[in-house]
Amino acid sequence: MSETASISINGKSYELPVITGTENEQGIDISKLRDVSGAITIDPGYKNTGATKSAITFLDGEKGVLHYRGYPIEQLAEQSTFLEVAYLLIYGDLPSAQVLADFRKKISRHTLIHEDMKKFFDGFPSKSHPMGQLSCLVGALSAFYPESLNPNMTEEEEELTIIKLLAKMPTIVSWIYKKSLGHPVIYPRNELNFVHNFLNMTFGQITEDVVIDKVIVDAMHKLLILHADHEQNCSTSTVRIVGSSNANLYASISAGISALWGPLHGGANQAVIEMLENIRNDGGDSAKWLAKAKDKNDPFRLMGFGHRVYKNFDPRAKIIKKACDDVLDKLGINDPVLDIAKQLEEAALKDQYFVDRKLYPNVDFYSGIIYRALGFPTDMFTVLFALGRLPGWIAQWKEMRANKEPIGRPRQIYTGSTKRDYVPLDQR
Repeated sequence: MSETASISINGKSYELPVITGTENEQGIDISKLRDVSGAITIDPGYKNTGATKSAITFLDGEKGVLHYRGYPIEQLAEQSTFLEVAYLLIYGDLPSAQVLADFRKKISRHTLIHEDMKKFFDGFPSKSHPMGQLSCLVGALSAFYPESLNPNMTEEEEELTIIKLLAKMPTIVSWIYKKSLGHPVIYPRNELNFVHNFLNMTFGQITEDVVIDKVIVDAMHKLLILHADHEQNCSTSTVRIVGSSNANLYASISAGISALWGPLHGGANQAVIEMLENIRNDGGDSAKWLAKAKDKNDPFRLMGFGHRVYKNFDPRAKIIKKACDDVLDKLGINDPVLDIAKQLEEAALKDQYFVDRKLYPNVDFYSGIIYRALGFPTDMFTVLFALGRLPGWIAQWKEMRANKEPIGRPRQIYTGSTKRDYVPLDQR
């Protein structure tokens, strides 16, 4: 017999089914609660609310576990490529060599973006934030591909829409960066793999060939893989709830980009670098700022340490730390900001205050360091996060459609004025 939970409201009890997932997570199914009792649940921020059942990503914050479709993130980051992980997330299984080759070929045929999209850059003010541009440009793809607006697309039509977005996103991101420099854009080179092509469009020059070091390509693969999905976070939930209205893929992903833009979500690695720059501008005394972080009366927070979901350690941070060290060693960069980062990392890992509170360096700490070392400005960091998260967003949108999930429509408890009569203007 299935397990149930009992809730008592106004002296009457209701039995609610308990749902158990494949990793033994449990949730109380309240989908019929309002119908049978007239009551709803209140959960600000949805911290205890499961809005869906999903087969994509498993996360156990207490144990520091992150799996994509059952595969440990450690194995994928070490042995896989970003495009292979994208296929896994979107379609459910790792591809065979032939399937992956076909997938790459399909994507390579759609890497160009419509030349008219260049006109968008002419309209953006020179200081436009890259995330504002990205959200606009991705949303605009639906205007260039109006067939994507059909909510009843065939499986083949949906597949083509997904392929187009995967193919064009690196081109769009690289062009945003190039335009910020006032440089001519670099067009895709389809003989290069997905990540190498992106780096070439970003750092390449039309005046000469630029060689992208394998260490940098490998680090970027890892960064994108580690960001590819993270269960039902703010931006992912946004993609699903926007998509639940039958909004097209491009509009749904554009909404997810806007949600990621918030500094409480995708801006953490940018905040790390801004903190490090503030420490440098203050004289570079990392010990002083570590003391400030430990002072409960000081508002300063050590950015890039600890994680709201992971209670013991961030499994992604362990992986990206090595990539970070490899990139810094390879590039041999002399940057006082990065020197401060290493001092903070070393001190926090040894300081008992931080050890006791599980305030370990997280993935945002190391990713910010890598992006800075590669030469990206801080306002591009969240755009790179979006590039990595794209396959996860697509997978979540696709799953939501396949499950025929209902339109998202949260409830509320009203706390405003009770009924009152209108008072004519001349009597107020």
